[in-house]
Amino acid sequence: MVDIAAANLRVLCGCPPDCVKHLIKAGVIHSVETNGVVHETGPNAILLSDFILQKESFANMAEFPVLQMLYRQGMLIPGHPNNTGIKPLLIGNQQQIDAQLNYIYRGNYGLISPEEMLEAGARPEDVDELMSIKLKFAFGRISDSKEFLDTLIVHQGPQNIRNGVTIERLFNNLFEFQYQGERVQVNLNLKEGEKYLPPVSLESHAIDLADFAVIHSGEGDGWDIHRTAMSSIIVYQGQIYLIDAGPSVMSVLRALGIGLNEIAGLFHTHSHDDHFAGLPDLIRSDRRLKYYATPLVKASVIKKLCALMSIDESELNHYLDFQDLKTNAWNDINGLEVKPVISPHPVETTIFQFRTLTSSGLKSYTHLADIASLELIDELIDKKEGTSNFSLCQEAKSAYLEAADIKKIDIGGGLIHGVATDFSADQSAKMILAHTALPLTPEEKCIGENVLFASVDVLVPAQKNYELALATQYLVELYPQLASQDLERLLSNPIVRFSPKECMLPIGIEQESIYLILRGYVELSDDQDKIKATFSAGTVAGELAALLNKSAFYNHIATSYVSALKIPAKLYREIVDKNNLYPDIFDTQEKRLFLLSSWLFEDGISYATLNHLVNSLERVELDRGSRLDLAKRQSIYLVQKGAVDIYSGSHFLKTVGPHQFFGEESIFTEGSADHALMGQDTTCYRLDASCLAQIPVCRWKLLQILRRDSAI
Repeated sequence: MVDIAAANLRVLCGCPPDCVKHLIKAGVIHSVETNGVVHETGPNAILLSDFILQKESFANMAEFPVLQMLYRQGMLIPGHPNNTGIKPLLIGNQQQIDAQLNYIYRGNYGLISPEEMLEAGARPEDVDELMSIKLKFAFGRISDSKEFLDTLIVHQGPQNIRNGVTIERLFNNLFEFQYQGERVQVNLNLKEGEKYLPPVSLESHAIDLADFAVIHSGEGDGWDIHRTAMSSIIVYQGQIYLIDAGPSVMSVLRALGIGLNEIAGLFHTHSHDDHFAGLPDLIRSDRRLKYYATPLVKASVIKKLCALMSIDESELNHYLDFQDLKTNAWNDINGLEVKPVISPHPVETTIFQFRTLTSSGLKSYTHLADIASLELIDELIDKKEGTSNFSLCQEAKSAYLEAADIKKIDIGGGLIHGVATDFSADQSAKMILAHTALPLTPEEKCIGENVLFASVDVLVPAQKNYELALATQYLVELYPQLASQDLERLLSNPIVRFSPKECMLPIGIEQESIYLILRGYVELSDDQDKIKATFSAGTVAGELAALLNKSAFYNHIATSYVSALKIPAKLYREIVDKNNLYPDIFDTQEKRLFLLSSWLFEDGISYATLNHLVNSLERVELDRGSRLDLAKRQSIYLVQKGAVDIYSGSHFLKTVGPHQFFGEESIFTEGSADHALMGQDTTCYRLDASCLAQIPVCRWKLLQILRRDSAI
């Protein structure tokens, strides 16, 4: 943060997810008292990154910093000493400011009119009540973001911010502030090896799969510096489902040893950032994530997510597999029943009730995120007495109080959150009080309890070995031609578990086993501790070295708790030889390692998908001076050796070397490259553009390359 006290200007430079928590931890944001009013300090302006992404993480998510300025600092509160007429200020390029204004607008209000609600699938008889609820939280009107935010588009040359402070863009993401002869430069580009860090450090935990269980993955709110935001993970018949995706969702998954390709789906309550900000990270997978929500919640989320990502709704369908849930009704998801119930909130929101039938009766879990107090619901109902029965509010109130085996409750208080005392007579077997940064009061402790991160409530224990089922699935995907009896021989080996930081295969040591990773993360590093790759479920550790009967080429270090099928190297060689798999494995391994050496495939890609891509690769030899017409062939070219110059007409764009790629324009309409000239003899691998267009993480990376190249 650049703090120029004499000019009353405090500029937050960059605003990745959870940056407010970092400012609180650093002491930049703290409580003070002004004219008898207690409030927080903090920035009053935000300098946005020129690029939406930095090292694959979102660099601009200004919703919570703006909320902190407006409400916790008091810049929007009537009569507050900080409400001086000065608005929070967004500084940056036109594209990012427009995206942030729209994203904040949708984060405030969701769907903004009866017409949008009807288009999203609302019942006509519900629209009046839905709009009344929305306007209650919006203090009677929907306000454009520019009514409470100022903006400054940074063009060429020094520009005045306010009170004599100027800013100049020196290069992309490199800025210089000046004030009364003093200068300071701010570089928003992350350096090599840098990344945005989560504010909460999470210890690794081993989790067991079950027939029905709840993993508690977050109990805090958007301001809690000690805990992740309210969320849960449902385990049902060995499948993993997320409830909401807060800013630290990737840290949560890594701490629990859950890979992106292990997630069966996401249940989404609503679009506020403490439940939404991790959603862009979840698209960094090799398949579209199943997204479960009601049509109204889905429509609200789509509008906000498209604004944030600067894409249209048709493009978003390439990243998420939208599965509509019927509102206020039970939906069957492969045997798991889920009932989303509309909950009064500023944006479209549902609570979730989950249940499954067992031999001993129904087992249930209720997730009450971002609920309203019963007092506010009664106020809404009474307000319309005589003109409407406000059935949605009545149903919400009834659903809140319905008993469950496990119930997690938002007790954040205030206008838009629940209160614990509403549940003092609740008959649920266990109640967890969440969505607050405050310690529980004695009265609240009599109602419910706190739980620690990664605590698990098992409602129905596992009736089968789900890890063995995973081993079967992965082996069939990896070796589809394997004889059934040999598959059984591989599966008859033990499943072992490694702790975080434990070395599974040390470099240079004789290798007696290989490991099929079933769950968790494994990092490959050389003898200089330089990380080469990260593997997750479905990959084989030590395969090539075992086939060559050599020691491990890399250290294989568990970075979470890891479950793996331990296969003797001698047995593996015997089965590979018997099934004549050596040629296929070596060819696949060589090409797979080549793909993994490219930034395009270094994360989010499972072995099964890599193998599919390997089988689609076509080797292309190109002589120096030869030309490729990129407009005529829908292809991506991966350079193995040589150099390629990319042109748009006669205009040179860039040179592409080994482990880089070109031709990404063929997936999208944007981009201007139309031909490539070989600067030297060049070897490439060609992939049909359609192969990569269907892999969300690759598609998203290619889109960002196009955007960055056009910006430069």
